Amino acid sequence: MPTFDSVMAGGPLVAFDPLLVGELTLGDVLIVLLKVLVVFVLGLVATMLMVWFERKAIAGMQNRIGPNRAGPWGILQTLADGIKLFFKEDLIPEQSDRFVFKLAPYLAFVPAFLVWSIIPLGGDFSDGNDGTVVLFGHATKLQLADPPIGVLLLLALSSIAVYGIMLAGWSSGSKYPLLGSVRASAQMVSYEAALGLSLAAVILVTGTLSTNGIVFVQSSLSKWCIVATGVLPFVVFMIAATAELNRPPFDLVEAEQELVGGFNTEYSSIRFALFFLAEFMNTVTMSAIIVTLFFGGPQPVAFGDTTINLPFGPLTGTVWFFLKLMVFLYAYVWMRATLPRLRYDQLMNLGWKLLIPVALGWFMLLTAFRVGQDEGWNRWAVGVVAMAVLAGSAALMMAANRVSARTRDREGAMF
Repeated sequence: MPTFDSVMAGGPLVAFDPLLVGELTLGDVLIVLLKVLVVFVLGLVATMLMVWFERKAIAGMQNRIGPNRAGPWGILQTLADGIKLFFKEDLIPEQSDRFVFKLAPYLAFVPAFLVWSIIPLGGDFSDGNDGTVVLFGHATKLQLADPPIGVLLLLALSSIAVYGIMLAGWSSGSKYPLLGSVRASAQMVSYEAALGLSLAAVILVTGTLSTNGIVFVQSSLSKWCIVATGVLPFVVFMIAATAELNRPPFDLVEAEQELVGGFNTEYSSIRFALFFLAEFMNTVTMSAIIVTLFFGGPQPVAFGDTTINLPFGPLTGTVWFFLKLMVFLYAYVWMRATLPRLRYDQLMNLGWKLLIPVALGWFMLLTAFRVGQDEGWNRWAVGVVAMAVLAGSAALMMAANRVSARTRDREGAMF
């Protein structure tokens, strides 16, 4: 089977999409515009359905009815709520920075849209194909763009949302939203580090920063990155992503006892709705990223040479992608209905004292195996030495944490 590098050798620097290679025609431009429209509509519709799905699923778990008035099974309830918010009074505080106050919701909402542009939504990956399909007589990929730095672009876009929350609190002209935005930003930045370290393990295993390339490598169940990286990076990524999205049990940003100090306290009408929609859109987006990075994206489920085929023709990859996506969307809803909220000190301790060291240590272990494989070292010897080093490091860190805790307790007793 050809490698991703051999398939992509000689590709353009901006994007690997064959549609953009050579001279552009009117048909190429129209297909790109169609992709933009599909991504835009998909983002909006997925967000509306996610709000309805979460309310309906949690209602079932709590023995309630949930939305059931607007449309069949209440499926148009989100649309009705959005129309209502459009006509609510839009308030802007007198002491606020008006321009930044209006800009902040878009900084939280737009990055989620942009992330969809680098996610492979389908394609033909059978028999070593790189996902290219023929659309209206033009060879292309079922994603808006496939830049060679796709994973770095993902991290950059996910970080921009922090600016939206921070600027929303600062521009409100009140100390309470400012304090809420500082705490929210600290939470998001803290878990961004663990997110990046777990993502580094995927890059190490796949050897590419392209999202399409990561999907291409995961041609069978044994090559899915959740298996190839040893499961732990996926667990860290899932927890860190949940915290960065401000989803339960990490929803300190919207905790009931802190609503007076939330970053969006001064917002109303459609600007408040943009923050609300950004949370749900980011949930769908991050679930899609998890499917792409760890579960093969549009790749079908395959056990060695045996592949589970679905009768959907060229849309088979898209069907597989959305089936996997639904699993994680339901998992997020399940966690919201099940887990109690953490205290803020527990949240920060989990991020800095557990997730970051574990993600870094596991990445170093995978690196040791990779270097040992390239140099011809004994695999068992590398594993024993690496585990011994990690165990010693973990013991030293736990001892340091215990000393620090005793010191804080002693200083607290003194004052």
